Amino acid sequence: MLKDKVCIVTGASRGIGKAIAVELASQGAQIAVIYNGSADKAAETVEECTKLSASKAKAYKCNVADFNECSEVIKEIVKDFERIDVLVNNAGITKDKLLLTMNSDDFNDVISVNLGGVFNMTKNCCRIFTKQRSGKIINISSIVALDGNAGQTNYSASKAGIIGFTKSTAKELASRNICCNAIAPGFIETDMTKDLAQNSDLLDRIPLKRIGKAEEIASVAAFLCNNDYITGQVIRVDGGLTI
Repeated sequence: MLKDKVCIVTGASRGIGKAIAVELASQGAQIAVIYNGSADKAAETVEECTKLSASKAKAYKCNVADFNECSEVIKEIVKDFERIDVLVNNAGITKDKLLLTMNSDDFNDVISVNLGGVFNMTKNCCRIFTKQRSGKIINISSIVALDGNAGQTNYSASKAGIIGFTKSTAKELASRNICCNAIAPGFIETDMTKDLAQNSDLLDRIPLKRIGKAEEIASVAAFLCNNDYITGQVIRVDGGLTI
């Protein structure tokens, strides 16, 4: 269980990030909800987290692509919670286009948020983790990092970068008792992808014949938070799509 552990979840106002925040709160964790869009949605996540237990939860607005904003928000979180035990890097965006029509802004914006955000948040938490000689870092990658996907060269590159970052960080920080792992979700039902559940061609490609639920990613994140001897790994949660 994660009673009184302080967990940061980026992109936690909806989808997978929200599910992770709620799952960790259900195990007694205190949650720092990082968002950059809807304050109302972030407040809903905070409310759901606090209803589950006596745990504290608070929302913080931060553009994870901005290093200085990340630095300031980490300082605020430490001031409010006094420590940080877990960092879940989930925030991400898509700007899907075929390479022939993708411009440099489409590419750079996705890299800056998805991969740059992982660096910015992890870098700013590292000193805290090393001082404590403990910490968990969980990065949300994707199966497209491993197998690619037409129309997503920017997204695939950002998510593949996360895997390399995860493995290198795991090697660097293991001597300080810090674990760093990645989760590679397959097709997961969220507000943005709910129509996928009706796509028979897609379902035929998945051995379990359904798309996943955000809660199924959240349960893996919670498992990694509770394990002290797994590091540098990429766990696919894809219904068997990449078998």
